[in-house]
Amino acid sequence: MNEARKHSHLAVGLAMALTLGLVAIEAQAHGDVTPHPIDTSSLPAVGKEWVEANPYRGNEKAVKVGAEGYLHNCAGCHGLNANSGGVAPDLLLLTKDCLDMTGKDQQAACLKDSDAYFKEITLNGKKNGDGRYVMPAYGGVFTQEAVWAVKAYTDARTVEENKKAK
Repeated sequence: MNEARKHSHLAVGLAMALTLGLVAIEAQAHGDVTPHPIDTSSLPAVGKEWVEANPYRGNEKAVKVGAEGYLHNCAGCHGLNANSGGVAPDLLLLTKDCLDMTGKDQQAACLKDSDAYFKEITLNGKKNGDGRYVMPAYGGVFTQEAVWAVKAYTDARTVEENKKAK
């Protein structure tokens, strides 16, 4: 093989290796999207029947458990500390409007709606317009306690960010 042809083959091989390496790096950019169970053994059991409103809202222990679960399951797409990195929706916006409501009944109804939406998407995942999942379903991995602990964490982060903004 002549020298020019040898260099050409090396250049093509190097280009392919670099491209494959970049594809592998890009594929890992979201981090591990495999659902991981959350240890909720330190939290009071909620029961087998799903409750409509988050029973852990404001519970500091649940917020800590939820923060750990969020880090391992959600942060890769929704951002560290629930500060969206632009890849997936900003979870802090789910309850932001509810917190600004002055009527307690109105606020409770808004939070309940937010909880229902969060639970549905978390358990069943979310598909885009062409039917592909853009968020995995966690229903086979998360218990009711895990879902509500993560929601307690995102709600607590929303409260924290609202205080900073005022």
